[in-house]
This record gives sequence, C-alpha cells and structure tokens, in this order.
Amino acid sequence: MSKQIDGWIMDRNLRAFLELLSRYIDYAFDDTDWDTIETGVRDTDDEKSDGWYSYPLVGTSATLEVGLARSVGSEVMSVSVTGVETLELQLRTDTLLSAFAGI
Repeated sequence: MSKQIDGWIMDRNLRAFLELLSRYIDYAFDDTDWDTIETGVRDTDDEKSDGWYSYPLVGTSATLEVGLARSVGSEVMSVSVTGVETLELQLRTDTLLSAFAGI
C-alpha cells in the first residue's frame, strides 16, 4: 500500500536528503537532478496550493514523487514524498526527514 510521508527539513540539507532517499530506491541521483531541483524550488511557497515543485525519483525498487516548497522567510523546506510502498522505505523516509530537520 502506497503511503505519503510529509515533513520538513532545513533547506541546506535538501541535496543530502534527496541523495540518500535516491540510494534507498536504487536511483542514481546526479548533478543534473540537483540542478533541475535547485531551479524548480527557487520560487516555491509552502503556503500556496500551487506553490509546490514536484520531482520524480524513478529507481529500480520504487518510484517516488517528491513535493518540495520553501517556507518563505525561513530556512525550512517542506517535503512530501508519495509512492512509499514498503514499511522499510516508510521508516527510512521518516527517519531522514527527522534527521535533516534537526541539523
């Protein structure tokens, strides 16, 4: 059963979060992904329904849709990950969000 996991991280941790999440689904996250995402999130706003940026991570073990939006006026990035199907991936995703929110 697919689940959506929502949370937030410090925006300075976004690349590390995405790289680790990609590793968990056997996706080769690279500089092209990062450049696309960095540009895509530039003008986002988590308080607007149409202010989110969405990026697919298509790995060999899962396909995730990552929604991202800045919390304007802060250093926080809101994150929503959909397509999380296994309990293991749910725990890993939730743990990543918790870890990168605090550092």
